[in-house]
Amino acid sequence: MKKVKKLNDNKIYAEITRILTIANDAVKKAKEENKKLGIPETFWNNGKVYYILSSGEITQNPPPIMRES
Repeated sequence: MKKVKKLNDNKIYAEITRILTIANDAVKKAKEENKKLGIPETFWNNGKVYYILSSGEITQNPPPIMRES
């Protein structure tokens, strides 16, 4: 990662914080909605896909709702 100099305009940092807050709230809302619909949380680690099932179990096997028909 390349280190960059701090910007002199604090308004930019305030705007970035505002945008990140909106984005984080949207992600939280989407996760809650997906959970209600039975769609597991998905994440990648070391190039592998993992699913967090409603039971809390983490698996690499796609659950039925994530498989193609």
